[in-house]
Amino acid sequence: MPKVEVTEEFCKGCGLCIAVCPKHVLGSGSTINSKGYRCCEMIAEKCNGCTLCAVMCPDAAIEVYR
Repeated sequence: MPKVEVTEEFCKGCGLCIAVCPKHVLGSGSTINSKGYRCCEMIAEKCNGCTLCAVMCPDAAIEVYR
């Protein structure tokens, strides 16, 4: 099962990854990083490893492991 990892210190909570995910795996998390942004996180275990979220992220905060 693929896994999405978000580097919280790079994430600025823009939501682009959440919008582009075809399986709705990502959502706005409860974690707030040191810059005050609410980070995204994996909320479902049905990721297919398409990497669209990582490609869309403007801050390179997402890695997808297959």
